Amino acid sequence: MKLNDIERRPATGEGFKFQPGMHSRGNVYVHETARVEESAVLGDGTIVWAMAYVMGSSRIGARCMLGQGVHVGTLVTIGNGCSIQNGAQVFTGVTLEDDVFLGPHCTFTNVLTPRAFQRAPRLKRTLVKRGVSIGANATVLCGITIGEYAMIGAGAVVTKNVRPHALVVGNPAKETALVCRCGQRFPHISHAPTETTVVAPCAACGQRTRFNFSQLWPYDLDRVEPLDAP
Repeated sequence: MKLNDIERRPATGEGFKFQPGMHSRGNVYVHETARVEESAVLGDGTIVWAMAYVMGSSRIGARCMLGQGVHVGTLVTIGNGCSIQNGAQVFTGVTLEDDVFLGPHCTFTNVLTPRAFQRAPRLKRTLVKRGVSIGANATVLCGITIGEYAMIGAGAVVTKNVRPHALVVGNPAKETALVCRCGQRFPHISHAPTETTVVAPCAACGQRTRFNFSQLWPYDLDRVEPLDAP
């Protein structure tokens, strides 16, 4: 749904018992102080809170929440069910798949060698895959991929690709554990010298996850498969 389809009338949808300044058309809600450019597309059930700015030609999926002061650059693609907390900066060149969580004031870059006095020759694209969570004040350098259901710690500086289900923390961010879809850390994932597949249950939610290693030592995690995914 485009911004020019949004009527300036009070929001009354389910779950919106007190929404000062919110206006809607159908099931899309935009605060009166937010700016959404005309060529941006908002999916059904999406909420844009105060002072957020969504630039033109960006596409935001259904059931997303953009908090106060969020910036979404032009040509950004955001999937369904994403939660983008206050002050997060999602610049041109970033793609978020479904169910991504961005913590307050986390930011992405899109140029490796910026200069104020010259335009970058080309932007570097960044892909954040399904189910990823990125903590508050984290910084993600451009040109990388963050794998499914990875978790980025608060304040981390991510400078290289992150494996699926990995927990990374620090500056520069380093992998410290593997996590379940629910976010719980797995105990140390180890395997016998002849094994390339390990199935580990989650102590918190009970879901089993299969870890496939493409080589034995140094081990290299090739694929992660939740076996009991809903």
